[in-house]
Order: sequence, then structure tokens, then C-alpha cells
Amino acid sequence: MSTDLHRRTLLRHTAWLLASGAVSAPTLAQSDTAPSDTIGAPPLPSRVRLAAAWRSHGNTSDCGRDCDQVGVLELDWAAREVRVAAHLPVQGRAHGLLAEPSGGFLAVATRPGRWLLRCDPLGELQTRHLIDAETPHRTLGGHVLASADGQWLYTTETDTRDGRGWIGVRDHRTLQRVAQWPSHGLDPHHMALDAGGALLVVNGGIPRTASGQKTRLEAMDPSLVRLEPRSGALLGQWRLGDPRLSLRHVAWGLPVGPGDGTPARAPLLGIALQAEHDEAAQRRDAPVLALWDGQDLRLASRSIAGNGYAGDIAPGPGGGFIVSGQRSHEGLLWHPDAPDRWTTIARLTEPCALAPWPGSGGVLMGASRGVGFWHPALPPAMLAWPGAMAPDNHWVVLG
Repeated sequence: MSTDLHRRTLLRHTAWLLASGAVSAPTLAQSDTAPSDTIGAPPLPSRVRLAAAWRSHGNTSDCGRDCDQVGVLELDWAAREVRVAAHLPVQGRAHGLLAEPSGGFLAVATRPGRWLLRCDPLGELQTRHLIDAETPHRTLGGHVLASADGQWLYTTETDTRDGRGWIGVRDHRTLQRVAQWPSHGLDPHHMALDAGGALLVVNGGIPRTASGQKTRLEAMDPSLVRLEPRSGALLGQWRLGDPRLSLRHVAWGLPVGPGDGTPARAPLLGIALQAEHDEAAQRRDAPVLALWDGQDLRLASRSIAGNGYAGDIAPGPGGGFIVSGQRSHEGLLWHPDAPDRWTTIARLTEPCALAPWPGSGGVLMGASRGVGFWHPALPPAMLAWPGAMAPDNHWVVLG
């Protein structure tokens, strides 16, 4: 199937999940595309398990009126419900999660948090690790990543005295830090590995106080760095022209071609952006996606979308990307064959967490009232939360 056919198919198949009102009554539009013309898709299983972080509200929590938690959510599409399969109260906000080969997961605190934890496949706590004894004046940046061989874990960290960013290298068995490298910037946040196993880190570039609050935005210096995965040596550093565009989260696009005359195209690294300009109009009109092809860092499009704030990013169909417009209340699709066009694939209240549907360009999208499923070749679906809960920015599918 040609890339152009992929693009026409996905642009026609726009799923409007929720415009307003109750999440249990979304307004849906079916595709006018025949199944034989759509991108191949694995069937949606009746149940999906997600590792997630959320804040419970009201009297639904057994740890107080408002409680930060991590745990396992089970999406039962046949029964049309979300169940909390496991939950664990945590001190302060959890942010990033990492699925492990064992079927369990890691969760990590974000600024000014100082803990990591490991849970088994059932969501039971196995290890809780505090970084207090490792280095004073250090906070975690909210994300953890495994090395290519799985022996080491990388965490983004910040020295609260001078704001300098660090990468913690940790033993995957104990979570103890065994080495640390400079991130060559401020506010290091999300990470990814390239095809050769090198570590890619986005320095958000935002100066912060010891408690994690933004300060001195005129001194922002966001960048993407590539580090040697064994020594931490700097292999490259890239910046956009506008220092008020904070680089926040990354995802590799899906490979494209060759086939039916379509040339092979190497995956791009998509980088979700969050604008920090002084003027509201500048923030609203700022781009939300940057691309890195291994050589150059550039903006994907000058088209206005997302109110200048992308909460999360996931690979989309045909080498494109899906970003969550948390402030514009929509899921947005960008495709490389139509770089100046953004397609709204979902309207949700404060969407953020994205979990890619393996190898297909589909996505599970978390929002303030529930979870939506979108795929270019399958009908959209929506489930409401089981109670008063606010999901955090990220989640991961568990095997």
C-alpha cells in the first residue's frame, strides 16, 4: 500500500471521541472507508492492562481525600468498564512508568520527588528506593529508561542548588545508582535510545527553584543531546531556534516502506514541545512538534495546533505522530506527507497520557474523564473512569 493511500485513509478516518458532557456518552463518527482500504490492525483484545499513575479525589480513596497513587488499570472493553486491579499510595506525584520484561513495571517521582519503585505483574510493591543517601540536593526528573541490554537504568535528575541536569545510571536489580553523567543542560526530562543504543535526552531547559517551580524563563536553554551509553560522553547536541520552546517528551516513529513503489524511510524521532513565552498569544500559536532525523533538529510544522502545549507523544500511522493537546482538549495527528496539516482525531477533556498500540499507529489516550482508543482502521471506543480520579501524564501497556 502506498504512503499516499495510508495518508488518505487515516485522514478520512477521524474519530471524534468526546466533545463535552459525560464521558459515557461520546459523539462518535464512523469511517467511510472500507476495511479493505485501511491500514492493517491487530484486533482490540477484550482486556488491556495498563500501569498508570493518578490522583484519587473525594471519598473514593482509602488513603485520604486526595491521594497520589500508582497501580494497574484493567480496561474491559466487553464489559464496558475500567477496573482498578491494584493501587499503591505514594508520597507526591508519580510521572513516568516503564514496563519491564517480567510483566511488572517501574514508577518514578517527578520534581521535587526523590523515589523510584518497582511493582510485580500484579501491581504489588517489590522495591521502594529513595535517592536521599546517594547525593544531597538531588531530585528526580520523572522518567526512567532501560539500557539496550537491560542491565542498567537511566534516570533524569536535577541538582537543586545550581539547576544542572544529571543522568543517573542505576543497577536494574537494586535501583541503586552506580554512576552519574552530566546531561549538558537544565531540566532533563524524557529519554530514548537510538538504533545503536546511544542515549537521547531532552533537556527541557527551564530554570527551576529547589521546589521545582519555573523561574527566570528568559534564561531557558532547551536541547536534545546524544550520549555514549557506557561512558556518558557527549556525542552531539541540538537546539531549536526559539529557546522558549521546551523539549519535553520523545517517541520514535514507525518505519515506512518499501512497498508498492514507496521508498523506505527511516523512523524520525518526534519531540513534544511546550511553549513558555511571556505572552499568551505567543504560547497559543507556538508549534507543538519537533523532529530529529539523526542529523538535524527542526520544527515539524508551523501550523497552529494544540495551544502550544503537547502533553505526550506516540507514533502514528505512516511514520507520523500523535500528540495530546492537553490545553486544547484534543488528540492531534501529524503525518510526514502532509506536514502543514494537523488532523484532530479525538476531542477529550484534558487528554494527556498516550500508549501506542503495538506496531500499528493506534493509541490509547487517557483524559480527565476516561480512556479512549483510536486506530485508523478500527472503530473508536471510550470507557469512563470508575471513580473520581485524575490520571497523570503517562502510562504503559503491560504484557
